[in-house]
Amino acid sequence: MLSRMRYFALLLMGLTGLAPLPAAALGPDEVVVLFNTAVPDSVKLAAIYRESRNIPAGNLIGLKMPVTADISRADYVATLQNPLRLEFEKRRFWERGRDGNNVILPVSNKIRVLVTMRGVPLRIQPEPETKPAKDAPADPISGRDDAAVDSELAMFGVEGLPIKGVLANKYFKSETPITKANLPFLLLTARIDAASMATSERMIHDAVETEANGLWGRAYVDIANKYPDGDKWLENIVTENLRVGIPTVVDRFNDTLPKNYPMSEAALYYGWYDWNVSGPFLNPKFRFRKGAVAIHLHSFSAQQLTNANQNWSAPLLERGAAVTIGNVYEPYLQLTHQFDILHQRLLAGFTWVEAAWMAMPVTSWQGIVLGDPLYRPFLHFDCHGKRVQADSDFVALREASIKLGDSPEALRKELQDASERMKSGTLSEAVGLRLVEAANPAGAAVWFRNARDLFSKPEDKLRQDFNLIAIQRASANGKIQAIQALREAKARYGLIPEAEALSAWLDILDPPAPPHAVPSAAPPAVPPPAKGAGGAGTKAAAVVPVPVVPLRVIQVPVVPVPPPAPAKPKTPPNSNIR
Repeated sequence: MLSRMRYFALLLMGLTGLAPLPAAALGPDEVVVLFNTAVPDSVKLAAIYRESRNIPAGNLIGLKMPVTADISRADYVATLQNPLRLEFEKRRFWERGRDGNNVILPVSNKIRVLVTMRGVPLRIQPEPETKPAKDAPADPISGRDDAAVDSELAMFGVEGLPIKGVLANKYFKSETPITKANLPFLLLTARIDAASMATSERMIHDAVETEANGLWGRAYVDIANKYPDGDKWLENIVTENLRVGIPTVVDRFNDTLPKNYPMSEAALYYGWYDWNVSGPFLNPKFRFRKGAVAIHLHSFSAQQLTNANQNWSAPLLERGAAVTIGNVYEPYLQLTHQFDILHQRLLAGFTWVEAAWMAMPVTSWQGIVLGDPLYRPFLHFDCHGKRVQADSDFVALREASIKLGDSPEALRKELQDASERMKSGTLSEAVGLRLVEAANPAGAAVWFRNARDLFSKPEDKLRQDFNLIAIQRASANGKIQAIQALREAKARYGLIPEAEALSAWLDILDPPAPPHAVPSAAPPAVPPPAKGAGGAGTKAAAVVPVPVVPLRVIQVPVVPVPPPAPAKPKTPPNSNIR
């Protein structure tokens, strides 16, 4: 006979579809902390992280490296790869041997995770071509040798591999804790780094503190309608959140969320596709909830980590996120982190670094993982963590989903009753969002109006107007009504910063007339088209213009010939890696 505790665990699995929490969690003794002895902040941050996670002092490795974000391949080998191999040998972290093809590789390894600190170089620059460049190759991947330092370090213990191209990540799509995966040649890498030392420290503390009661809040998903694969990842996240009880605001318009959009209580953000940080994150008072997971898909999201207003990874962290991912050079869509896999693994209770590497198909490439690798944001997704009043509505949503997750109608009725009983704008909005996904816009509108009445903050009320106007905007004949509603909302909300978002939507639906031509004025210069124009560049930004630059799209560009298949991974013939 099953014990009551065992029965309850099985019941939760059946109701939520989530696997039980991983039984073989990563331990601090399996983590190596790498820092740059030439950078004082790097030394300090390593000590802070070691103390926060009780990592053994013997697992800290300091190397003297260049004090630059970009390094050459020769500098990488001389200052990181080779010295790090010597340290692993000296400290007996691993044992290496030769396979049948004389490739040297780790055959056992006490270390599972390598975390780099602020101050460790970020990117390995491409080697100069020794021959004149020819026409663009049919395969744009296999000839490249640029890479993220962290991605290159993931298999630094394997010798004899070609430098160019990508390496297959054998942990991709895994559902097994790394402690049980039997991949001694692979280290899961992460980086604690940001535009400021203060933010880097906060990332560490927020991760540890959030685990006490779990990550709770609202999710925002901004779908670009650019390429089916990327859009599908985001749609899968929406579906998963609906199932497990995370209230999710979804934007399916081609334009990104407008400047100063009222994105309150944001614990999760997934979006694409602008070159630089935009939309809600331009509001100076915007902050994510503590411990937030925030990711924006773009070719160069982590091109640099020092400017909090350029690209995406650094800006998201500076605005309060605890973790994110990014790309340091053009990765191409099929070789980036797959957001839906990452999200599902986090919900299942895996650590941040495991979830991120389960979602990445390759290594020796462009992706990096930013944040505390041991962070488990959904450690208490069973609602058994420490209770905080500010989380109560979000916990109630989750508890209802656990209780009635196999009965959507009963669940919706439960949430409706709870909303009326608790006078909760959060629960009312959640009901409306569920009805939108159930293709019931009329029913959703009722609950968005109810939520608007229940919320006290004007920015939360404004978001309900956006929810209502989005219904009109998405309908076949709702443009006129949407324009009128936007104008009325502008008059109602006045000068609050978030009201600027209304103007952005109004300019899209009802563009202002062009200025009258001045006969004596010279005609404006027409910029040249961006490279890869057939692939569509970025999402149209209604308020923040995207600079006209030779932007390579994140997907293989659409050209008269079919796009190339992913490059064949550069792996040794050893069957354990291939």
